[in-house]
Amino acid sequence: MPLLLPAFDEAMADLIAVGRRSLVQISNLSTGVGAGTIWHPDGLIVTNAHVVQHARDLRVTLDTGETLRGAVAAIDPAQDLAAVIVEAHGLPCVTLGKPRAVRSGQWVVAIGHPFGTIGAATAGTVIGLVDGLPEYGGASAWIALSLSLRPGHSGGPLLDASGRLVGINTMITGPEVGYAVPVQTAAEFLKHQVRVDVIRSA
Repeated sequence: MPLLLPAFDEAMADLIAVGRRSLVQISNLSTGVGAGTIWHPDGLIVTNAHVVQHARDLRVTLDTGETLRGAVAAIDPAQDLAAVIVEAHGLPCVTLGKPRAVRSGQWVVAIGHPFGTIGAATAGTVIGLVDGLPEYGGASAWIALSLSLRPGHSGGPLLDASGRLVGINTMITGPEVGYAVPVQTAAEFLKHQVRVDVIRSA
């Protein structure tokens, strides 16, 4: 039994280290700093709409420290999702989790840049799936989380215990309650809102 905790610690640290490779920092002159998740190796990044709305001079900083100019390719405030493209190829994109595989009690890790702490991680459990939130018109599904999301986590990846993307960190509603956009919602948004030629020319 005493050996289980060190093994768990090592496994979680490795998982987070891999997850950070697909994490970016998004900054602009209008709304400050948020996070994003590399979805496609040719420069497609998914984030929250509130991170890039009214953005001016959008900059994307990779895990390597390289900073690139970004452009908003699509945005949906009702689902709080946005697609950002950068001129890059061969980026380390996140591994997608299975659609609708999230369960209550499941262990998850959120990665982002809370209060300017680059690549910070916070862990907790899934409370459950919620059909709608009044803040966003009640039209979409959300993942309710028992963990400490903070300003700067927005747009970053929510990973399961295997390091797969299950959601996009979105909002805080209390000290230990947050919400994320399910990965299948993000996938449908990108499929219908982002042109293939835009993705390939990023």
